[in-house]
Amino acid sequence: MQKILNIQTRGRGTYNISQEVAHSVQESGIDCGLCHCFVHHTSASLILCENADPDVRHDLETFMSKLVPDGDPMFVHIDEGEDDMPAHIRSILTQAGISIPISGGRPGLGTWQGLYLWEHRLHPHQRQITLTLIPA
Repeated sequence: MQKILNIQTRGRGTYNISQEVAHSVQESGIDCGLCHCFVHHTSASLILCENADPDVRHDLETFMSKLVPDGDPMFVHIDEGEDDMPAHIRSILTQAGISIPISGGRPGLGTWQGLYLWEHRLHPHQRQITLTLIPA
């Protein structure tokens, strides 16, 4: 079974999609299996991250901003602005797909884990995520 999630972002930042994924798993009726999540973009990614303290995601953004700064003159690809190439690099350094076990009809995330869409562009975007739900 597959389901498409459409997530509207407000620009760069992390967006908790754990509830949407949990709802899709519950709707599927699968008790035990695998949920694979895939984001269809080259300037956004998926991350498993601590879900209790938002400072963790803030610190990730601070780290990534130092590692891949917007407007760095070494980047030639700036077709869509100074955040264009940095967004591509950020998505390559993170991941486009994540697999999560389904246990007891729920995503098998740890106590402090959340699944996030990480928008790497500065401006709002509509992002598409395909969930593939596979029974064991």
